[in-house]
Amino acid sequence: MTVQGVRWTADQVLALAPDTASRRAGSRLGAAGPWSGAGSSGEGALWGLCKGSGSKPYRTVVDLADVSGPAYKCSCPSRKFPCKHALGLLLLWAGEEGAVPRAEVPEWAGQWIEGRRGRTERKKATTSPSGPSSGPADPEAARRRAERRARRVTAGASELEQRLADLLRGGLAAAEQSGYGLWEETAARMVDAQAQGLAARVRELGAVPGTGPGWPSRLLEECALLHLLDQGWLRRERLPEGLAATVRSRIGLPASADGPPVRDRWLVLAQYDTADARLTTRRIWLYGTQSRRTSLLLSYGAAGRAPEPALPVGLALDAELSAYPGAGQARVALGEQFAPPAPTAERPPGTTTTLAIARYGDALRDDPWLDSVPVTLDRVIPVPDGDSWQLADADEDAALPLTPAARSRPGLWRLVALSGGAPVKVFGECGHRGFTPLAAWPEGPGEAVPLC
Repeated sequence: MTVQGVRWTADQVLALAPDTASRRAGSRLGAAGPWSGAGSSGEGALWGLCKGSGSKPYRTVVDLADVSGPAYKCSCPSRKFPCKHALGLLLLWAGEEGAVPRAEVPEWAGQWIEGRRGRTERKKATTSPSGPSSGPADPEAARRRAERRARRVTAGASELEQRLADLLRGGLAAAEQSGYGLWEETAARMVDAQAQGLAARVRELGAVPGTGPGWPSRLLEECALLHLLDQGWLRRERLPEGLAATVRSRIGLPASADGPPVRDRWLVLAQYDTADARLTTRRIWLYGTQSRRTSLLLSYGAAGRAPEPALPVGLALDAELSAYPGAGQARVALGEQFAPPAPTAERPPGTTTTLAIARYGDALRDDPWLDSVPVTLDRVIPVPDGDSWQLADADEDAALPLTPAARSRPGLWRLVALSGGAPVKVFGECGHRGFTPLAAWPEGPGEAVPLC
């Protein structure tokens, strides 16, 4: 498929940047000045030579035809992907028509592109249904490992129940005096029990005491949810299969996507990363134009590397997705992709703030530990509310408050500027803390604006 006919926007290019510094540096290289020998092919390859601090220019090549998103190669020493030179080349291509003219692929770029595409095809062949089996070599050994892990998780959940009982017996006020060390010790015990989901929730508990007025109530609520998860695991045989799968997922047990593949044209609604000391997690929200499903694609990057794929807002992906088990779960696995991602003007349908809240309430029946649900709001206006902000329905007397995290992000001001007091369409996550906007569209013609 030829992807050269539709150029990306600058926002879509900059959404690929691994950090703010790369975004700024790449923007400075998005003009013709430092580039020579820049060219493009009809099959989605871009290349160019960028003047640097040394005597030789950096050789930069980008493959836009990769179905999982752009791939990059640069002779610079940067360990960031994409580096500032790849971002600059993409911005040059996304700018004026003809800034990166059609040309024959030079040998140095062609060798990398052909080699990479060949490896991709070989990998696809080995992971296809007709290729070698990816199942466990010894099912009986896998079953025994699963049973051993289940016993460890059960021991950890039982210990956690006792610690929660001790906390409530001693009074919540004691939690503030104990400090964070006690919670970290408990979390470490859950990691030893191979219950990473419980460990993460214990760490969240440890961050609640002393966080302002009403913290004991918030701590009690979180303790109740953790107790509910413990009890769900300890009584999982009595639960409906969908809810039992949700409990296993929340505990942290691995699972494979076992839902039937759904092929659709998936709109990329949002992409954002969260990171801790060990892992970067990428969340990509997709909307199927035919299935009308909103699905979550999760990927991870260790040791400071950016996760893959990279799918900026405003692209569409012709692909198959398979759902993970669990009642009300939005997570999917990316299967076969039939064309590279390409820009689109399509938008998801929206709803009102009142129905958005109802949708979250309905979702809690299937997953009581759900923090939020994906929602697209139609015709809302960002308006100040004292020291906070909210999204007010243009046609109803109703509004949704923004989450504290959303109020501290630059994306809020992009949303306010896009609206200018007029209604806009906004996609984001709606939960008990409020609404977090992730992308928006003006009411008239216009491209998607990422807010995260």
